[in-house]
Amino acid sequence: MSFQLVSEYGAKGDQEQAIEKLVKSLGAGNAHQTLLGVTGSGKTFSMANIVERMGRPTLVMSHNKTLAAQLYSEFKNFFPHNAVEYFVSYFDYYQPEAYIPRSDTYIEKDSSINDEIERLRLSTMGSLLTRRDVLVVASVSCIYGLGSPDDYEGMMVPVWEGQELARDELLAQLVGILFERNDVAFGRGRFRVRGDVVEVHPAYLEDTAIRVEFFGDEVDRVSSIDVLTGAVIERMDKHTFFPAKQFVSSADKMQRAMIAIRAEMEERIGIFEKEGKLIEAQRLKMRTEYDLEMMQEMGFCQGIENYSRHITGRAPGERPYTLLDFFPDDFLVLMDESHVSVPQIRGMYEGDMSRKRVLVEHGFRLPSALDNRPLRFNEFMEMTTQRVYVSATPGPFEVVNSRPDNRGFIPVHGNQERGIDPIRLRQLRIEPSPTEEPVEEFDVTGKGRLLIVEQIIRPTGLLDPTLTLKPLAGQIDETIERCHQRIQKGERVLVTTLTKRTAEDLTEYLQGAGLKVRYIHADIDAVERVEILRQLRAAEFDILVGINLLREGLDLPEVSLVCILDADKEGFLRNETSLIQTAGRAARHLNGECVLFCDEVTESIQRLIDVTEYRRGRQEDYNEKHGITPQSVVRAVQESLHQLQDDKSRAEKLSSSLVAEDAAVYDAVNVLMELESEMQEAAGKLEFERAAHLRDQIRELKKRAGLEKDESGKASPGKS
Repeated sequence: MSFQLVSEYGAKGDQEQAIEKLVKSLGAGNAHQTLLGVTGSGKTFSMANIVERMGRPTLVMSHNKTLAAQLYSEFKNFFPHNAVEYFVSYFDYYQPEAYIPRSDTYIEKDSSINDEIERLRLSTMGSLLTRRDVLVVASVSCIYGLGSPDDYEGMMVPVWEGQELARDELLAQLVGILFERNDVAFGRGRFRVRGDVVEVHPAYLEDTAIRVEFFGDEVDRVSSIDVLTGAVIERMDKHTFFPAKQFVSSADKMQRAMIAIRAEMEERIGIFEKEGKLIEAQRLKMRTEYDLEMMQEMGFCQGIENYSRHITGRAPGERPYTLLDFFPDDFLVLMDESHVSVPQIRGMYEGDMSRKRVLVEHGFRLPSALDNRPLRFNEFMEMTTQRVYVSATPGPFEVVNSRPDNRGFIPVHGNQERGIDPIRLRQLRIEPSPTEEPVEEFDVTGKGRLLIVEQIIRPTGLLDPTLTLKPLAGQIDETIERCHQRIQKGERVLVTTLTKRTAEDLTEYLQGAGLKVRYIHADIDAVERVEILRQLRAAEFDILVGINLLREGLDLPEVSLVCILDADKEGFLRNETSLIQTAGRAARHLNGECVLFCDEVTESIQRLIDVTEYRRGRQEDYNEKHGITPQSVVRAVQESLHQLQDDKSRAEKLSSSLVAEDAAVYDAVNVLMELESEMQEAAGKLEFERAAHLRDQIRELKKRAGLEKDESGKASPGKS
């Protein structure tokens, strides 16, 4: 099945020329090409058009979960008839295993797995093995180790109507692919048996189970059923069960792996004993033998990924299998916010290795655990043949590599042996194919030609925000005055600082000045960040103070003013890329303005001024030519809030009937259980706004029902 883009609107502004130029470059077989798209120009829509026209399995990479979830939602809407999958880390909480030698402190691995995200990961793997119309939105998790795709595919269990298959044989096959039998607690990754009827809840399906009915040793009927009610949804000719876990292997491979693991353990213990490291030797022996026993009895153990080299039969040092191995050879890669994503991929390997080497040296893991790792950057590039980098501020890597004659890649990382000067890299200037260049004149084969395509026209007609430079002296008082002006108009403000402490202190100061303000930084968990942004858009407060989180990908059309404090403090947070990205947060509002507080115009500030003037001029010319009146971007926050309001009304209706009596408290508990279940379900589906709002209703209901605990841990009395 081919990709079918569904949208109420077509390409506007300069989207069409950008799409056609990139498709032309991809069709010519070029390995690297870049879409320079400004904030609000519809880059995601252009990416969707490229996917449809190329018609190949596609990996869309994002540098964090929040933006990945946003992209996943958008692509699901664009391709409702195709397989749009989501592949990110399935940990809600993750504390990696580590050892600190100087204090002899061992930190055991601790994690909390999100079942819904695990389901989506398994669904991704299954889709890639069974169809071609697949678009996967993924984080950097896609370059971390997985089981072998050959093993995963080889362990699929097909079942069809009329098949000669004994019931007990099917049960054995399900256990072999790591399903658990539980006739009482039916859930994902489990099956139950009722006479000649076997019901299986695949780990990759949400609310659907598969019922297999037998007549003797023959499959009589295969049906999909509702998990809760058991009602038949659809009768099926066949169904293929995928393994219930990501790391699976056949029994013979597992046996060979255990022999190899034991041999490596004995060799390593011998080395430790020879060196007089008896504690390390004993530690390694106990841990490894326990894991071997679990694999022998259960086919699985905690941390089995550390033995993946032996399980998959790889040689020492050989790269691990990853999600990329599940794609066909001709898949396409779209790297969103590439100026962040590319360095992130580059940095994963060394960060992981530095921790694991310590564990190996002190007997917590076998040396083979080092081969359970993310891909090196060169391995990632070798496994991906064609890439489209998407960013408003492409980095040096994208600029240097986006050329027709570059079939490999140039490792732009200050490598002097290749004649790359880091200073010159910072001075690189991008000369993209301008909007007015006809597609037929866009040279995709000429040596040295830059394959960078410009998309700077916003269909809304909005211009880049105006830039205002103000002195550092009195920057706080000036910020307060400007905030008051915007708040009176019902608009929102972003203020960026250089440190977490400054963000917190400034927030407290602004609150003291009578302003409704909150801060956001890396110490705030992802769900809470989403809720803070929702509250900003819903005008529950007016000003948001942050550091560098107020940059890539944030869609805040109500924000009309961005204040950048200490803008002339040249560095990572005040370089050209950061300034352009931060200023762009006001580009979705008609009255967009960016105020930079500085005593000198640094090179980065000047570059921001030059870029802004150029883009504003181009947009003004386009608007005049096509008779466009700029309009602020309108997002469906109110629609979302309507849904949340319904939840609120229902919760208030339920809570209003409650009184502080035993029976009422019992009713309240039931209501709370229902709401908490809905909250967990919403969070699992990445509907963070709804989850956060339900959380607030739960808190309010607890308070009204007298179930809220005070600081002493005692329940507060309910209302009479």
